[in-house]
Amino acid sequence: MDAVGTILPLAYAVVDSENDASWKMFFEQFKHAYGEKQNMCVVSDLNESILKATSIVYPGMPHYSCMWHIWTNIRAKFNKGHLKLSELYFATARSYTLDEFNERMSKIEEIDPRVKAYLYDIGYHRWSRVHATVNRTWTMTSNIVESLNVVTKDARELPIVELLEYMRTLLERWTKEKLLKAKGTFTYLGFKYNEELDDNRTLSHKHRGRASTDYIHTVLDGFRRYIVCLENKRCSCGQLQLDELPCPHALVALRHRDESYEQYCSPYYTRESLLRTYEIPVNPLPDESKWNVPQHITEEVVNPPSGGKRQPGRPQKQRYKTYDEVNSKKYKVSCGNCGVEGHKKRSCKNAPKKK
Repeated sequence: MDAVGTILPLAYAVVDSENDASWKMFFEQFKHAYGEKQNMCVVSDLNESILKATSIVYPGMPHYSCMWHIWTNIRAKFNKGHLKLSELYFATARSYTLDEFNERMSKIEEIDPRVKAYLYDIGYHRWSRVHATVNRTWTMTSNIVESLNVVTKDARELPIVELLEYMRTLLERWTKEKLLKAKGTFTYLGFKYNEELDDNRTLSHKHRGRASTDYIHTVLDGFRRYIVCLENKRCSCGQLQLDELPCPHALVALRHRDESYEQYCSPYYTRESLLRTYEIPVNPLPDESKWNVPQHITEEVVNPPSGGKRQPGRPQKQRYKTYDEVNSKKYKVSCGNCGVEGHKKRSCKNAPKKK
């Protein structure tokens, strides 16, 4: 994600299939191009090939799971699709403090102990923000993948050269549009994070604070008390250190000190970072007659993919719905007899027959 909160594609590849070898090749080339940065992590679905490849190419780098894919597994495994458990699970995954996390996990256990055991077996660090060993900030799902799948859906049917040119022109257009938006941004932070900061600033005016030292403040939020340490950039609410953006309590302390908020924001959220992100253009491709193709490439024979006999008719394309897609519609409750959504319990064929 860039400093405006929009998708920033870094690399793409054409491979025979999503297997161990292709994912290993992809991450090897990615590492060659971008190196290894401090606090890097991977967020993906539960694809075993991605897990294997990253453990080989980036040994020791944390690998986190998309919280939406885990939820779809819970629904399928335990036939638990009702709204209360859904809201609890996603709130638990996004918890800012261990106290919040433990309280919500206790409520999940009351609904179904099997769900808590399943989440424990996966490993809390894989799906919970507060347990992550490096900061995930707002990246809790792999929805970026689904968004790019929609954009490139028709292009993936093109011949290989046309597909690659489509991808190049797509990124060329996006880079140009985002650079223009960056130049038209006049706030210190990009749009998304500046909006978040404004919301926190509005909330901060409802709180009261007092200073214990130059850097330590107590902030009262109704009946709750929070401790802000500006020197360590930490607040007991957890938001300041996990969002890397001043929370409402930190803004109270900053107002008390008559200090600006800039140094308490992640440098990745700034307009300056946004401009640097898009300063490198996607270069135009010359006419094919001008291409200088190495001899070993022209001599290489590329065989068609091997595989079983294809079934007649157009293949069906299936994908998971994202959390945002499902959450935007009315939630369907599962049948108590068979677990299937969308029909009434008394009309279910598995309903017990009356004597």
